[in-house]
Amino acid sequence: MTEESVRVERLLDAEAKAEQLFDEIERRGLIRAGVGEKDLSDEINALAADLLGVTRHWHRRIVRAGENTLQPFKERPPDRVLGADDIAFLDLGPIFEEWEADFGRTYVLGDDPDKLALRDALPRVWQAGRAYFNDHADVTGSELFDATVGLARDEGFDWGSHIAGHLVGEFPHKTIPGTKTEWYVMPGSTKPMRRLDPSGRQCHWILEIHLIDPQHRFGGFYEKLLDIG
Repeated sequence: MTEESVRVERLLDAEAKAEQLFDEIERRGLIRAGVGEKDLSDEINALAADLLGVTRHWHRRIVRAGENTLQPFKERPPDRVLGADDIAFLDLGPIFEEWEADFGRTYVLGDDPDKLALRDALPRVWQAGRAYFNDHADVTGSELFDATVGLARDEGFDWGSHIAGHLVGEFPHKTIPGTKTEWYVMPGSTKPMRRLDPSGRQCHWILEIHLIDPQHRFGGFYEKLLDIG
């Protein structure tokens, strides 16, 4: 196997393990009314260690519920307890044998039709964003950001973040030299996404979707590998 094929295999394996973790979180009913965001984050951390041997996460664990789902990653809203008719999302970045995963999903407690509609739109917007990426060989991070925000609005939702994705790879990918903007799917990221990094390795990307309901009552989040898998 070539070095690049090994990298792809390891990234896909890391994502498969992250998906396994999310499946187990759901199977055990950890996302439930009455639990606080911080306590749920701690429960997930313990589960990741017990189930998959995860000892590190390359970014802080994000557990958001209710109005906190309106806030992007960089914000630190007050801890909130999940309600019986709530919406919540998880954004986790576990490290598996020095390979980064980044996975996000949204969950709805109860049967509120607006929350369910937002949850169900998230993977559609993600798939449409990937289709745009696949159809534009020289797409830049800025172009993909604009296209994805437009796709979200086509679904009737607002956008909740200043980015729509980022580089992912061997931990820690943040040590790769270059300007911060060029490693994100965001305005001002003007280099083609299909390129080599300064070490001569192929760039691999996460596409992340943060939708906000039209009345700005709540949001939802969804992310996974964009260019492989």
